Amino acid sequence: MVTATTNSAVMPITSRRQDETPLRRRNRSCRGYGNPYGGCGTRREHRVIRVTPLAVVPGLPQPGRTLVVGVVNVTPDSFSDGGEWLQRDAAINHGLELLEEGADIIDVGGESTRPGATRPEVSEELRRVLPVIRELAATGACISIDTMRTTVAEQAIADGARMVNDVSGGKADPAMLQLVAESGVPYVCMHWRAHSDDMQSKAKYVDVVSDVIAEMRPQLDAADRAGIASDKVIIDPGFGFAKTGEHNWQLLSRLQEFDVLGRPLLVGVSRKTFLGQLLADADGSSRPPKQRDDATTALTTVLALRRVWGVRVHSVRASRDAIAVAERLLKERGS
Repeated sequence: MVTATTNSAVMPITSRRQDETPLRRRNRSCRGYGNPYGGCGTRREHRVIRVTPLAVVPGLPQPGRTLVVGVVNVTPDSFSDGGEWLQRDAAINHGLELLEEGADIIDVGGESTRPGATRPEVSEELRRVLPVIRELAATGACISIDTMRTTVAEQAIADGARMVNDVSGGKADPAMLQLVAESGVPYVCMHWRAHSDDMQSKAKYVDVVSDVIAEMRPQLDAADRAGIASDKVIIDPGFGFAKTGEHNWQLLSRLQEFDVLGRPLLVGVSRKTFLGQLLADADGSSRPPKQRDDATTALTTVLALRRVWGVRVHSVRASRDAIAVAERLLKERGS
């Protein structure tokens, strides 16, 4: 017992700590002495992370997560798998495999756009892609035609393609935008400066992100004037197209700045050279394209966490798995 003397009487005072329960003592020790946590180990304030809904593009799948666009190159000279899917049946079977792995869209192309590539004749490009598009579209799959040529796009749409992926963003063929507007299909508008045989000489920027955004504005304005519905236009910064490896990394680190253009974003970094350079051997030899899939999957995870609309990849299952992980984390953060 502790006593205290006052002017009027001697009064007993019970020690505060004597009648505290263990729980009260624990809470007082954790909260009352400048501890930044409520209880022991639980923050007093939690920042709620709101998950931004992905854009919906009319006419395309709407899975509520980052879409996966699987690549089918019907070419003899693509940088990642040149010649592997050149034959009709091989290309069709590959497309079916990608669908089985979970691709939302299959992007079929008959022209290699690797640096230094020579363009095929229109008739050859048509010969490569049309049979593949017809067979894959017959399964009900969502097919995209990867072409810069109006003639190819027109016939591909007639054969079942539901999206046009134009790496020139309407610059290589002036009639492309009008065709897309009249057909009503979604359109991927990519940043572009020159054809493959000359594009890397154009990889000069003051600020690559600001410059690419500024150069894409006229492309989007042209699409608007042609009559393409704005909600059907998807943008692609054009990784590797008139870009150095350093430019690609800068674009990736500042992707959020493209929000100013107000369009869904498709990112195509799968197996690209800048990943091979990052993973180079001790002697400086770039890692071969097919050995860059793990790095591609790592980027898919980052992009899915950033709620990018879509990724264009060669290895679909790995990207779908990465997106599933990202979605689960986003769900936890937003709960």
